[in-house]
Amino acid sequence: MTLRLDRHVSTAPAGSRRPGHETNVLVVGDAQECLVVDPGHPDEALLPLIDGRDVVAILLTHGHWDHVGGAPWLAGETGAPVLLHPADLPLWRETHAQAVPDGEASDGLRLAVGSGVLQVRHTPGHTPGSSILVATDLGLALTGDTLFRGGPGATRWEYSSFPTILESIAATILTLPPTTVLVPGHGPDTSVAAEAGALEEWRARGW
Repeated sequence: MTLRLDRHVSTAPAGSRRPGHETNVLVVGDAQECLVVDPGHPDEALLPLIDGRDVVAILLTHGHWDHVGGAPWLAGETGAPVLLHPADLPLWRETHAQAVPDGEASDGLRLAVGSGVLQVRHTPGHTPGSSILVATDLGLALTGDTLFRGGPGATRWEYSSFPTILESIAATILTLPPTTVLVPGHGPDTSVAAEAGALEEWRARGW
């Protein structure tokens, strides 16, 4: 069966760090099973997108609160394991002091979903453990907060690195086929072709 991408924009509730802040929650799968990426907040509106399918994993592109906040809740709803790159465990603990991920989203990890295979690629810079998920069968890369339309994710924290995020983008994202659609953690989609020519502009502007 053909894989498809479903998406839900999850809004941070009142009382959270940034009420109203929106995160793209992505569901990749076929009619029987799926993978959920970055459930930022406990959000019942996400469940109809899963639609009773077997959730093979909950993949977190990095450890920031607005990408991991709903992970333990969704794991409880679905029984799926939560996967996070181990370098981002300190950030995870800022949101979930009592829970731990079930496994590691290590570089090169291949996840079988339905008739397809998706691969985790480590792209540090925004955070030490930031990763993307490449869905070759769909011509997609789910880029988390590593790359948005118009430029890299923020690198304003002490654990971030602007040179490192540029290196990650150049080596891991912009080497994908030009037609690859890039689906970020916030905001609209873009493509490798649309972003590839701007790398030196980003380097010059410093953000």
